[in-house]
Amino acid sequence: MGFLKNITDNGLPDIDLVKQFQSSGDLEVLGMLYQRYMDLTYGVCLKYMPDSESAKDAVMQVFEELVQKLPKHQVENFRSWLYSLAKNYCLQVLRKQKNVKTTEFNPDDMQSGEELHPEGISPKEENLRKMEKCLEALPTEQRDAVKLFYLENKCYKDIAEITGLEWNRVRSYIQNGRRNLRVCMGKEEEAEKLINIKS
Repeated sequence: MGFLKNITDNGLPDIDLVKQFQSSGDLEVLGMLYQRYMDLTYGVCLKYMPDSESAKDAVMQVFEELVQKLPKHQVENFRSWLYSLAKNYCLQVLRKQKNVKTTEFNPDDMQSGEELHPEGISPKEENLRKMEKCLEALPTEQRDAVKLFYLENKCYKDIAEITGLEWNRVRSYIQNGRRNLRVCMGKEEEAEKLINIKS
């Protein structure tokens, strides 16, 4: 993982390096910050990508994403934000790869009946797609709390420490986020039913 030159870490807190990069655009500052979490990023990419080489490529691309996106975002917890960025990048790559495979449409090959899911996409995958879409639509605090709680298996206390929020605030964000997620997914299903009725 040596695509960044070995930059000496000056020991400044993440938040200071984030602000320094945002104000100066200095890639060495960003490189210093990214070096701290390259192993974490590689672990995330390895979880989603098909092999270690693809994961290494993704780690390099995530750095490029950082260069573009970090100046445009207010980031309080860089580690958590980077985790989400890496995961979303990998999912985006996988979606593009799935979309590359196309076949000519033949109406005779289509099944009749209540086949509501496209070929190759299971109901479980469809629900995950809906959940991801709805998760991204949540307010930032709710989304971060829900992801940390359900996807990273963090307890309320851990989330409070990571985010700097009070325990009660964390609980509130998780409860409201979960409720909003259910409402959003219900609306998604209703919208799909309407599309199927009209088509």
